[in-house]
Amino acid sequence: MTKAELIDGVARTAGVSKADAERTLGAFFEHVTNTTKKGGKVAWPGFGSFSTTKRAARTGRNPQTGAQVKIAASTAMKFTSSATLKSALNPRRKK
Repeated sequence: MTKAELIDGVARTAGVSKADAERTLGAFFEHVTNTTKKGGKVAWPGFGSFSTTKRAARTGRNPQTGAQVKIAASTAMKFTSSATLKSALNPRRKK
């Protein structure tokens, strides 16, 4: 799904203009980014939560040459789905 398709779908479902849907989604993603950047967590009950995780520096390999490459430490976004979302995605799965 592209950004335009997401905006169209949200606007249609919520009964708002595409401009309002785009501003609202933009504000949501900006809030998630700012909160997680500070080490916080954004949770939506029944859907999941957004947080960050630290990746340690490590040594990798260049697949073309086989030479060792240093990979710097970084921070990554993490999404953890809720049990409700997992159940909705896997209806036949036993609990």
